[in-house]
Amino acid sequence: MPTVITHAAVPLCLGLGLGSKVIPRGLLLAGVALAMLPDADVLAFKFGVAYGNVFGHRGFTHSLLFAFVVPILVTWLGRRWFKASLMRCWAFLTVSLLSHSLLDSITTGGKGVGWLWPWSDERFFAPWQVIKVAPFALSRYMTPYGHQVIISELLWVWVPGLILMGVLWHWRSR
Repeated sequence: MPTVITHAAVPLCLGLGLGSKVIPRGLLLAGVALAMLPDADVLAFKFGVAYGNVFGHRGFTHSLLFAFVVPILVTWLGRRWFKASLMRCWAFLTVSLLSHSLLDSITTGGKGVGWLWPWSDERFFAPWQVIKVAPFALSRYMTPYGHQVIISELLWVWVPGLILMGVLWHWRSR
């Protein structure tokens, strides 16, 4: 998985690029939270749930069903605070949440992503894995491998995200 902070890159860059008139601050914050939400599944380890279990890491919280249903609930619950149309809220939140499993699918490790749960327990990777899988232990980021993880996330997520943000900002300012 990319680091939980890097999962926030997609909604941050997209939302800031589109601007607060299109993606109000409350909606942006909800998008960031949803982009990080699937990694709450690491708590399953504390309860003895195995990594490859559908309720384990990269299981049902990384599924397409989860990515389409949870934004419906959040849009419905937060409609008063988001100050945007229901469709815009749902679309932004869905892209934010879907970005998580997409980023996880292009990492160099793990057991894949459970995109098709509940129809299948199979795990998937994208055809290419370019992001070094992030370690669970914070102390490992101070190792040479941890530095490689940070560099790969900068190269494959943050730089393209910042470019997209700049393009959107430029397009918006015209």
